[in-house]
Amino acid sequence: MYTVSQLYIYPIKSLGGIAVNEAKITDRGLEFDRRWMLVDNNYQFLTQRKNATMALLSMELHHDHFIVRHKMIEETLKIPFITSNPKTAIATIWDDECLVRFVSNEADEWFSTMLSMQCRLVYMPNQSKRQIEEPFGNDQNITSLSDGYPVLIIGQSSLDELNNRLAEPITIDRFRPNIVFTGGNPHAEDDFTNFTINDASFRGVKASSRCNVITIDQQTGIATAEPLTTLATYRKQHNKVYFGQNLLIGTKGTIAAGQRIEM
Repeated sequence: MYTVSQLYIYPIKSLGGIAVNEAKITDRGLEFDRRWMLVDNNYQFLTQRKNATMALLSMELHHDHFIVRHKMIEETLKIPFITSNPKTAIATIWDDECLVRFVSNEADEWFSTMLSMQCRLVYMPNQSKRQIEEPFGNDQNITSLSDGYPVLIIGQSSLDELNNRLAEPITIDRFRPNIVFTGGNPHAEDDFTNFTINDASFRGVKASSRCNVITIDQQTGIATAEPLTTLATYRKQHNKVYFGQNLLIGTKGTIAAGQRIEM
């Protein structure tokens, strides 16, 4: 039996995640997940791959806004769910160009100071539709400002297996999952195809290939060789390291921690 144990959203791409007990499943993923991101002066997306300091920016969910907090210096920023800024632009994320809306000058100045580089905070409005890459998706499958897919699922057993091989155990936040579950063997998620949680349905389409972000300690922003080095000894195929399963949305609904995953 598989049971949802943890749920996470990452409202601003590549910043800290927020643990939630319940989440609405929309057509592009968990509600609020990766609907905001930071861009440079050329409107190219920013991630921890190039600026590990982003790991030091954590987020809190409130009734109608988020609070972003720098872990080391306790500087904070309030970001409303709804932005009134009418200015839009085309931002680039990997090979995709997406319509985005600017949030505020205050947010741009705050993030530029915290990250020691000029950047801007942008939001993906509902009219911006980003399709899933072929052959994994079709015209009906869209995602947010994620790396490519709406939802990532990882089994707790997969993390436990990895930690048994590491000299120093790590936590699940290295891998930025949306859904964590208990039960089953390590990497059972590799074989997940069609399944439901409560009234929402999902389809597993592609194992998640991992980059250097998983080597960054999310509490300190410091990178080491692990766990990528160890994962490469038993999770490497075609010159890529895999950990977790990418999902597409079948039926929208609401899911919660403690609910069963029904195959």
